[in-house]
Amino acid sequence: MPTFTRRVLLGAVCALSIAAPLVAAQPTTKPVLHGKHWVAITGKPLGATAGAMMFAKGGNAVDAACAMLGATATMWDVLSWGGETQALIYNPHTGEVKGINALGVAPTGATPEFFRDQGMVYPPEYGPLAAVTPGTPGGLMVMLAEFGTLSLAEVLAPSMEMARGYPIEAQQADNMERRRDVILQWPDSTRVFLPHLDDDSQQRAAPYPGEIFKQPDLLATLQKLVDAEAAALAAGKSRKEAIYAAYERFYKGDIAAEIVRATREHGGLFTREDLANWQVHIEEPVTTNYRGIDVYKLTTWVQGPAMLQALNILEGYDLKSMGYNSSRYIHTLYQAMNLAFADRDFYYGDPYFPPEEPVAGLLSKQYAAARRKEIDPARNNPDARPGDPYAFQRGSNPFKDLLQQWTPIPPSSDAEGAEGFQQAGLMSHDEGFLAGTTSIQAADAEGWVVSVTPSGGWVPAFIAGNTGIGLSQRMQSFVLDERINPYNVVAPGKRPRATLTPSLALKDGKPLMAFSVQGGDTQDQNLLQFFLNMVEFDMNVQQAAEAHNITSYQMQSSFGAHQSQPGRLEVTPQVTPYTRAALEKMGYTVETVERTYSPITAIWFDAEHGTMWGGASDYGEDYGIAW
Repeated sequence: MPTFTRRVLLGAVCALSIAAPLVAAQPTTKPVLHGKHWVAITGKPLGATAGAMMFAKGGNAVDAACAMLGATATMWDVLSWGGETQALIYNPHTGEVKGINALGVAPTGATPEFFRDQGMVYPPEYGPLAAVTPGTPGGLMVMLAEFGTLSLAEVLAPSMEMARGYPIEAQQADNMERRRDVILQWPDSTRVFLPHLDDDSQQRAAPYPGEIFKQPDLLATLQKLVDAEAAALAAGKSRKEAIYAAYERFYKGDIAAEIVRATREHGGLFTREDLANWQVHIEEPVTTNYRGIDVYKLTTWVQGPAMLQALNILEGYDLKSMGYNSSRYIHTLYQAMNLAFADRDFYYGDPYFPPEEPVAGLLSKQYAAARRKEIDPARNNPDARPGDPYAFQRGSNPFKDLLQQWTPIPPSSDAEGAEGFQQAGLMSHDEGFLAGTTSIQAADAEGWVVSVTPSGGWVPAFIAGNTGIGLSQRMQSFVLDERINPYNVVAPGKRPRATLTPSLALKDGKPLMAFSVQGGDTQDQNLLQFFLNMVEFDMNVQQAAEAHNITSYQMQSSFGAHQSQPGRLEVTPQVTPYTRAALEKMGYTVETVERTYSPITAIWFDAEHGTMWGGASDYGEDYGIAW
């Protein structure tokens, strides 16, 4: 071999050999949070402070997570009190991971025929008809009652103080002003979000950044919950029973009555029975093992199993040897996600509503091996389709005919009137695809670990009467056409398949990391890359949270017109021009942006030193406190 050739090859080998250490040594914008006693992280610094206040009272991580949930909902951190909550909780006393399913359901009368009669091809993007039953109050109270230690009054104290008035941040204040025309459709929303509307001396209708933003109606509603708890305690009820007394008042008492009245007055479908019959489910999560690490997600009522499917497919590759964000790595990652998300788009739906989703087959290692064989190592597949997991579990596929008809781009997205359902096009495809929420991580020295991704009821929310409660917009994640997804067709009492997806990972039965992310359909692709950044590329939790992810738009959006854009790939300038050119040759439409959307929050558990490391992306305002 010529000397020059040997030198070139030796240089290439050396470059590959130092790639991983260079990745691991990258500087970060924010420091790691180090804690011995507890860590609290969420979407807003004030929200994290609420969690810290619970730890200061002697509460555990569940108490802190509930306080952060209430605070961020009060701050309208792309969610509100009428939205939905989903959580994973590790119980150190049992060694078990439990899921919290507090996603609302479609109301009475919400059928495909109803929405088609309105000229819609999907349920609407916002307003009373976009609302599923409120889930966050119930989710918070069930988590607190079953796994917390403090009273509801203690946990709601930060939220109530904020409802009395807190200095609103620029991001949310400006969002209220930007959505002014939509908000003006509803008097109660107008009263809350646009306090300067009738003041000619003001330059805007919404609050100014830093102004004290007051929500007296919400404060009164939270006070009713605290009063119900106090009355039950005075009557000799236990702590848990008293919290459930507050739960009953929200879903079966005067609060429920006002939510139903106000919603129906503006064309919504809620009935008293819809709220009274809804319930929170404490459920078993789904899991897979990736190279000795047990990863836990909620099941098919969210998109979480898609990350587990992708991990099962990727386990068959030596990802580390490919090099971080090399063309081979990005291509392999993208193709695994294509297959997993195609299955999500066809098979995922409410597990408490027939037909039963084929979860065992979807998460089978043998199914993953079969799907892996479909990947072309040299080309993107713009027609990646759902597989047939029924071959890997008992039973036969009840929707073979629909499976054969399935297309990556939903058949209804190009239908006449497809834009009309949006009621003036509130969000573009990209805005819906990336639509944020908040995320919550909490852990304590006793061993409790909580990961939450609440959402729903974001501005411009429909506020229900004098409750101060902004309702969810999650109905838009249903479909009306079974050809798109026969498991996710809207029906009364059914949950839409949501994007919200907290994560826990255990090693040798002990917590290794808790992680979740704001966003819409980007969530599990962000979380997948975060996990691989730590496990395969030796980043610490803050480096992994700040790392520049790629974004695929090939899966069907869960919002708006449910569009798909096969082959569209976003990368940052950290991906070299050579790599971008190689990806384009593979059939990708590569877009270079300064930063892809990946506001991760996470906690990593240092078993060697018995400490906790917290991380939060530098994308937005996410951060935390540790002690």
